[in-house]
Amino acid sequence: MEKVDFKKQLKSLYGPTKSKGFHVVDVPTMRFLMIDGHGDPNVERSYREAVETLYGVAYALKFASKAQLNRDYTVPPLEGLWWAKNMRSFVAREKDKWDWTMMIMVPDWIGPAMIASTIEAVRKKKQPPALDLLRVEALEEGRAVQVLHIGSYDEEGPVLARMHDHYLPENGWVPTGKHHEIYLGDPRKTAPEKLKTVLRQPVKERPER
Repeated sequence: MEKVDFKKQLKSLYGPTKSKGFHVVDVPTMRFLMIDGHGDPNVERSYREAVETLYGVAYALKFASKAQLNRDYTVPPLEGLWWAKNMRSFVAREKDKWDWTMMIMVPDWIGPAMIASTIEAVRKKKQPPALDLLRVEALEEGRAVQVLHIGSYDEEGPVLARMHDHYLPENGWVPTGKHHEIYLGDPRKTAPEKLKTVLRQPVKERPER
């Protein structure tokens, strides 16, 4: 049985070049398991519960796909949408002011019925803490600018400042959606300076004046 690895199959989105430069990508519409929350991810219990629940359902879907559809895959990486009333709070790392949506992609061959039955099976077996907050939703980002950041999460601020204050305006782009992060490394097993994170910002062309 072939095992799909989305970091290889969708390399431009999940395994971008090692170059530290910014890149423009076209992101297709994708479905995600999603849970919303607010506050500092380092201290908020709701964040830990959201991630625990997402992984529990994501792995249950993987096993259901393998058993029922004969299609196996590596669970995609954890992703997050981040925003604040004042986005300077994000660049300044004022984490208590952040809103977030944590999410894991669902393969397009898994239908709504399997998703619903798998969620109910997880509910009966494990009862993860944030299951009632879980939803499945399509995300349409389209054109986006992204960069591979290597280093700790707290070192993202200067990279985001360069993206928003220099690269976007200098290349005729304006942001259109929420800041998007894709976590290619596991912070429990990887030294902070070696963590790999895709930083993505949906954009549109700046209107002509």
